[in-house]
Amino acid sequence: MELLKYASVKLSIGLILGILIGYYFNPTLIIAIAITFIFLIALGILFTKEKNTSSTYFGILMLLTSISIGVLSFSISKPTNYQSHYTQQYNSGTHTLQLKITKVLKSTNFSNKYIARIKSINKHFSSGEILLSVSKDSLQEKLFIDQEITTHTNIKEILPPLNPYQFNYKNYLENLGIYHQLQISTNEYIVHKKASTTLLGIAAKIRATIILKLQDANFGEEEFPIIEALLLGERNHISKNTYTNYKNAGAIHILALSGLHVGILLLLLQFILKPLELLPKGNTIKLVLIILILWCFALLAGFSASIIRAVAMFSFIAYAQFLNRPTSTFNILALSLFFILLVNPMFLFQVGFQMSYAAVFAIVWIYPILQKVWFPNYWILKKGWQLLTVSIAAQLGVLPVSLYYFHQFPGLFFISNLAIIPFLGVLLGLGILIIVLVVLNILPNFLAIIYNTCIALMNSIVKWVAQQEAFLFTAISFDAVQLILSYILIISIVIAITEKSFKKWTVFLFAIIGFQCYNFFLLYKTQKAETILLLHESKNTVLLHQSGKHLTILNSQAIANKSTIQDYKIAKRIKHIQHQALKNSYHINTSSLLIIDSIGMYPTKEADIVLLTKSPKINLERLIDSITPNIIIADGSNYKTSINRWKATCKKRKLPFHYTGEQGAYYFNLDSY
Repeated sequence: MELLKYASVKLSIGLILGILIGYYFNPTLIIAIAITFIFLIALGILFTKEKNTSSTYFGILMLLTSISIGVLSFSISKPTNYQSHYTQQYNSGTHTLQLKITKVLKSTNFSNKYIARIKSINKHFSSGEILLSVSKDSLQEKLFIDQEITTHTNIKEILPPLNPYQFNYKNYLENLGIYHQLQISTNEYIVHKKASTTLLGIAAKIRATIILKLQDANFGEEEFPIIEALLLGERNHISKNTYTNYKNAGAIHILALSGLHVGILLLLLQFILKPLELLPKGNTIKLVLIILILWCFALLAGFSASIIRAVAMFSFIAYAQFLNRPTSTFNILALSLFFILLVNPMFLFQVGFQMSYAAVFAIVWIYPILQKVWFPNYWILKKGWQLLTVSIAAQLGVLPVSLYYFHQFPGLFFISNLAIIPFLGVLLGLGILIIVLVVLNILPNFLAIIYNTCIALMNSIVKWVAQQEAFLFTAISFDAVQLILSYILIISIVIAITEKSFKKWTVFLFAIIGFQCYNFFLLYKTQKAETILLLHESKNTVLLHQSGKHLTILNSQAIANKSTIQDYKIAKRIKHIQHQALKNSYHINTSSLLIIDSIGMYPTKEADIVLLTKSPKINLERLIDSITPNIIIADGSNYKTSINRWKATCKKRKLPFHYTGEQGAYYFNLDSY
């Protein structure tokens, strides 16, 4: 395989393997340092003796060394490995914390959310980042980056999802190095009058100033959030409907500043700065200016993960173009991948990072192959074919990742790309010009109207494509094994087409067989499955009974949480759903389930399981004596005061108590109780 002939590709593979080992086995920092040191010494001794980097032994040792470097980089990047981290210092109870705001997140209906860096706990130096939620107050202004506050409060756990197959926000934050949260009101903190300034804070102020000036230009209500996202990387103000339209149309990448935007910006800069090549050392000056402008753009966009990796990647590309050497694009991509992960290995677990590199590698590898299928004679057809093949290659690269995380595929993605991407360079160039003019207070009104019209037209195209629901394939079940097998399938077919040997086609056929066999296994597993569980849902009682591909929803209200049911349906490959009203009692194999609601009436016969719903006014001790249950369950339809009272009673009687609001959904044992 051509890719493996580059040392940078081999090093990147080893680094990724090392990061994965560090992530799943979590070795201590001392062990990681020791192992890396041993391999580096061994590599140095082998090189000194043989001085042959092409030998098998050197290659194996180099791979092991890159793996150990990956483990070490992960251990270094993990905040909890340091004694200064707040998790090594705090205990239960309230603490006095000094915080510095590092990022402003999207607000909810009830609170403003931030990422804050802990500077001290109880006046002792500390480190680490934490999720901060401040209840909304119309009289209190929002906090901004670099502001410092002091608060006296409890450090709280971030709860995992309470229902199966929901998005795990706790795990997502842990991959960002955030393990706990603070929930305070506006009168529970003091803002420091003087605080140190950082580059991110300066960039945030500049971005805020630009946004205020753009608001004065009277852009449309639907268009302005798109302009913010397109030019400044600010997506917090995009409406849910607009975001859904872009996602369903396969054009969500347009709203996230990434490789597409930075690549276009690089082309614009190369065109604008081309006259510098006429000067002595003009190429060097041009390269320095391009890289400087790209990183300033990344700073202005808030140094998001997507913009950092894109700018890093295209900085390597700009340098390769400056050297004017026949360096393979694969080599450049692998080098950028290696150094980005070396600096921040946690990028590997971010969806955007995975999709970005999957798309770029697919374009570089598959696009030239697709180009050979047809050679149009006319310029317009040639350009259209190039754009279509780029879109197809990128979609092939990201398809398995997209199905795994989002469980949908936009069938008309190529229409959005053909209609928008050719003009994206114009939109970005014109947008940058508008920012410059608006900062100088000389933006002509007609230019703002033209730009607003262009954005409105783009929104209309995306909305039309998104409305073609027949071509939007949703609720696609796709797990991690299918993700891996599908990439093996894609890679094997591309190799078989390009190299055209019997062995390569044999590998491809085995890949198809393996993929199909796993699908048959999943089908068999689904048909044999039977599960009964109680979900956690506020103000509602919801029981699910899965029998093969059929799901019965038993609930106390007409409507259950659609997203929770949809998540379960996709994960368990459910095909048929029916609803039934909730009864007062059920038999689950040899066990009996008694449900007591707000009326509080119940029979005196024994029951194995008691489910309390809608805060019934009962004497729980008397109920336990008369019914003698094996466990008491309470769901999300109960008041917290009732939960606390029942929990204390069960603790006193040494009886198991399960509250779905703390312990999550309850699975009933179908074998025996």
